[in-house]
Amino acid sequence: MELPNLNLKALTVLVRATDALHEVIKKDVAQYGLNPTEFSVLELLYHQGQQPIQLIGKKVLIASSSITYVVDKLEAKKYVIRKACPEDRRVTFTELTNEGRNLMDSIFPEHEKTIDEVFQGIEKQEIEALIESVKKIGYQAKDS
Repeated sequence: MELPNLNLKALTVLVRATDALHEVIKKDVAQYGLNPTEFSVLELLYHQGQQPIQLIGKKVLIASSSITYVVDKLEAKKYVIRKACPEDRRVTFTELTNEGRNLMDSIFPEHEKTIDEVFQGIEKQEIEALIESVKKIGYQAKDS
């Protein structure tokens, strides 16, 4: 009997863990009337400030065709506004409104606790090693 391919097993475990994490995030942000994509955009703006709408999609890993729809939804909820760039008319910035900042001030600490619970029981060194390993996998996959 041949031993299983360890790389395939690692891939399966990584994909299943990612799916499980997505479900945790989906459930967590749903209680605030958001979907994971909306939350990702709000989180980006919360931590990094005003962003060109054209770059948001790249930073939160969503298609550029979808970002306008997501920003439209967040704008309708009054969490973000668009601002034209004074130097380049082709660029539009998106930033949090006061309401959006207040929302993130209240929900982000709770979201962080939820994520901390998922990683509870895993040592700091294990998490650091996981980060490095997953980065290597990502770089290898990009080069393939």
